[in-house]
Amino acid sequence: MDMRKLKLRDFEIGGDKLTIMAGPCAIESQEILDRTAEKIKELTTKLGINYIFKSSFDKANRSSITSYRGPGMEKGLEMLQKVKDKFDLPIVTDIHSPEQAKYAAEVADVIQIPAFLCRQTDLLVAAAKTGKIINIKKGQFLAPEQMEPLIRKVEDSGNFQIMLTDRGTTFGYNNLVVDFRGIPIMQAFGYPVVFDATHSVQLPGANGICSGGDRRFVPILAQSAMAAGANVLFFEIHPDPDKALCDGPNMVALDNTEKLFTMCRDIFELVRT
Repeated sequence: MDMRKLKLRDFEIGGDKLTIMAGPCAIESQEILDRTAEKIKELTTKLGINYIFKSSFDKANRSSITSYRGPGMEKGLEMLQKVKDKFDLPIVTDIHSPEQAKYAAEVADVIQIPAFLCRQTDLLVAAAKTGKIINIKKGQFLAPEQMEPLIRKVEDSGNFQIMLTDRGTTFGYNNLVVDFRGIPIMQAFGYPVVFDATHSVQLPGANGICSGGDRRFVPILAQSAMAAGANVLFFEIHPDPDKALCDGPNMVALDNTEKLFTMCRDIFELVRT
């Protein structure tokens, strides 16, 4: 099956250029959003990489009720709109309930379905009806072959702008593993495949009231995904991950992105030649 290329502004997702979705896990402040967006836009422009800015207005799937979730939908979307306007960037953000879809679509160019919620029919249908690109993250509990029914829910709602994301699979207690066979398996459905390199190093619930992780393995997983033919990379990036309010152990430091992005772009281009 030929892979569908998704048009977003002046570039194609799934084409001959690497696309990266990246930004802080959860919105903490406008300063952190702006600082991250400015640096990554400058870098991706220099490297010839398509860039979509990512951050979440609400992280509902938290380990504890006391965990930081973000500023909420109204305030968070206002902050993302400021990033979009100031840096002229497309936006991807996630939703957790069907009611959020139409509001997120006023700002976001890509609506993301969280992995834990990927089978929720009403959520997928509401997202699909926005007409935006829909990024469905594969649940940690699903095999890649099991993504086909989720694709059909979006297609049957009239939307054929779909991306599929692998973010690791549950393996024993508090651990995830990545099976890179999943990339070509999901590409066979005809849509671009994203590899989420930062959530794949997550250790869910390992720290009791919050998830742990090991960012040392982000580069090797990202490079391996490029070698396996992934179309898009997803990173959560923060100016100071050790002080981040959400998912700090998984996130890449903003100052460490140039070497990582350059290597991933080079492998992406090598595979395609």
